[in-house]
Amino acid sequence: MEFFSQFIDFILHIDKHLETIIQEYQTWTYFILFLIIFAETGFVVTPFLPGDSLLFAMGTLIAGGNTGLSIWLMLGILIAAAILGNSLNYKLGSILGIRVFKEKNKILKLEYYHQSHEFFEKHGGKAIIFSRFLPIFRTIAPFVAGIAKMPFGRFTYYNVVGGFAWITSLLLGGYFIGQIPIVKNNFDIVIIFIAVVTFVPAVWAAIKGKMSKKTV
Repeated sequence: MEFFSQFIDFILHIDKHLETIIQEYQTWTYFILFLIIFAETGFVVTPFLPGDSLLFAMGTLIAGGNTGLSIWLMLGILIAAAILGNSLNYKLGSILGIRVFKEKNKILKLEYYHQSHEFFEKHGGKAIIFSRFLPIFRTIAPFVAGIAKMPFGRFTYYNVVGGFAWITSLLLGGYFIGQIPIVKNNFDIVIIFIAVVTFVPAVWAAIKGKMSKKTV
C-alpha cells in the first residue's frame, strides 16, 4: 500500500521529482530517463512505469530553462530508448512465448495477452504504432508481436515510426505548450488528464473482456 501511494505521488508530482533528479544527477539525467523508457518498452513486467507523463513533464522542465539539458539531445536519446526497448521486448516474446502469462499472475495477467493479441490481430502492424500511446498495451504489444512471429523487418518499420511519434509528440508537446500559463499553473491537472486519457482505453478493454467472459 505504501508503494502504491508513493507511486501515485510520483505520477502527480512528477515534475518535482524530475527536478530533484536533474539537480542531483545533472547530465546523468539523460541516462536515467533512457533507462526508464527502455525498461517500460523493453520488459513485459514493467508496464507500470510513467512514460507519457514523464515525457511531457521533462519537455516542460527543459523549456523552462535552468536544467542544462538539451531538448534535441534528450529527444534523440529517448527515441533510441523506445526503439531499442521494443526490439528487446519483441525478441523476448519470440523466445519465451506465451509461457510467461498466467491466469493467477497479478502483473502479467493472461487477459492482458488476449486483449493485446486481439488488438494486434485487428490492427496488424499499425498496432505497434497505436500501442505506443496506450499504457500496458505499449509494453505488451511488441512481446505479442514476437510470440506471433511477426517478421522482424516489418516489426522494425512500425517500431521506428511508433517510437518516433510517441517520444516526439509528448516530449515536444511538453516543451512547446508546457510553459503556457494556463498549463503551467495547472500542471498537476494536466498530468492527471494525460494519465486518465491514456489509461481509459486499457481500462475499457479490461472491462469489455470481463463482460464478454460473462456472456459466454
